[in-house]
Amino acid sequence: MNESLKAAVEYIKNYNGRKIRMMEVCGTHTHEIFRLGIRELLNENVEIVSGPGCPVCVTPPGFIDEAVELALDKKVTVCTFGDLVRVPGTEQSLSEAKASGAKVKVVYSPQDAEKYASEHRDEEVAFLSIGFETTTPSSVIAVKNAIADGLKNFSLLTANKTMPGAYEAMADFADVFIYPGHVHAISGISDCEKMLEKGVSGVIAGFTADELISAIAIALKKSESGKPFFVNAYPRVVKAEGSPEAQKMVRQFMEETDAEWRGIGVIADSGMSLKSEYAEFDAEKKFGIERRSGRSNPGCRCGEILKGMCKPAECPLFGKVCSPEHPVGACMVSGEGTCSAYYLYGKDKTNVR
Repeated sequence: MNESLKAAVEYIKNYNGRKIRMMEVCGTHTHEIFRLGIRELLNENVEIVSGPGCPVCVTPPGFIDEAVELALDKKVTVCTFGDLVRVPGTEQSLSEAKASGAKVKVVYSPQDAEKYASEHRDEEVAFLSIGFETTTPSSVIAVKNAIADGLKNFSLLTANKTMPGAYEAMADFADVFIYPGHVHAISGISDCEKMLEKGVSGVIAGFTADELISAIAIALKKSESGKPFFVNAYPRVVKAEGSPEAQKMVRQFMEETDAEWRGIGVIADSGMSLKSEYAEFDAEKKFGIERRSGRSNPGCRCGEILKGMCKPAECPLFGKVCSPEHPVGACMVSGEGTCSAYYLYGKDKTNVR
């Protein structure tokens, strides 16, 4: 451990300033902070809560209902990331739909889905496109490839989202945001600067132990002034302008739309959907799928957990009815979910900071 990291660790352990509530809005940060033992450094003056930064977790049950309709009623081969298969919809998950005869295929990227469509032109193939700024460009590339390959049997069912609206929605739930480095590697720092103009503090963090510890120490040190602040603590990856190429490509194919976030509700202009000129690749339009609100298990507190209003152990289902083997809510299903992190690393701790 180098001297600067040692100093950061000691500062966090001995922090005695005003009480600070940090919110990390990245599922990878959630798990890494637990896995690396960073929570063990915190004293009673510092609390870290998890916000809506897991794309699987914030995808509402209505989207799962739409995907099930595509697979069961429209006889479309649905390609999806593995975590999404077990997320409960209103009546059933994609896993349960598959057991009823639906064709559901797990892929590792949108390009895999496009390739499958190219090799099976007698099947209609739809990729479930979820995620934030980091993964949206990959879905756009799949559409570009489909156009180049002359495919008529490939489409996206989109639930892509952007983070700025979520930051604003969560502003009253935390003193400081730990912003996700990979998101801002694409979008740049302007969104964080706009939050600063609104009096909201934050630090962009990387994902290694050094980077996370340094970011938390910076946040605590800056908080001592009592004034709002913003620091890009991940400059080796996050540039002020982000990735102009990725931004341009997404703007070419997609446009902003209102989007529903599990537990939060509809956030204006926080979603991304295909523009009308690419309607033939929009599964909703192509197959006449209507947007649904869906319904979650009323006993699941996933929505409150995503807003940092409660910890997983405060949910009556956590670790009892709901576990990674038998998940009730999306926060337990996802490999980036808050409940799965608490189950793996802090199952028996009801007062985890």
